[in-house]
Parts: sequence; structure tokens; C-alpha cells
Amino acid sequence: MNRHTYPEAAERLRVSERWLRRNISRLPHSKKGRAVTFSDADLDAIDAMHRVEPSSTSPAVPATADFAALRPLPLRSSPRRSA
Repeated sequence: MNRHTYPEAAERLRVSERWLRRNISRLPHSKKGRAVTFSDADLDAIDAMHRVEPSSTSPAVPATADFAALRPLPLRSSPRRSA
């Protein structure tokens, strides 16, 4: 089993070492004295914790959208600036 230090884990997760240190209390890790390490399983769990899936309940644009029926938003002129 591989063990990774803060810099190694940050590089693998593509986050800053500072982010790891600030969020360590919420992340899976091993601690022996002051030494903090991350296993491959810990890094996979951290990655899974922050995975975002698109919502299937409200698509941004319905597949059957009729674009001709959409009305453009009215534009308002911005207030004039005084010189």
C-alpha cells in the first residue's frame, strides 16, 4: 500500500497543499504522531467526496425546446454617467 505525503497527495488530487491542510479534519487520512499520510484508498475517497454529477431532474435546455418560441430578454439602457 502506497503512502503519500501532503505534497504528493496534493499533486495527485490536483489541489493545493494548503487546501489539504485546511480541510484535513474532513478528509480520510492516517496520522501517526505529527506525520499525516494518505493511502491510495484515502485519495480515491477524497476524489469521490467531491465528485459532482449533473442533475437529471431539470435539464438546462429541454431536448424538445422550441427556440423560435423563446423571447429575448428586454434590454434596459444603463444610467448615464455625469462628467
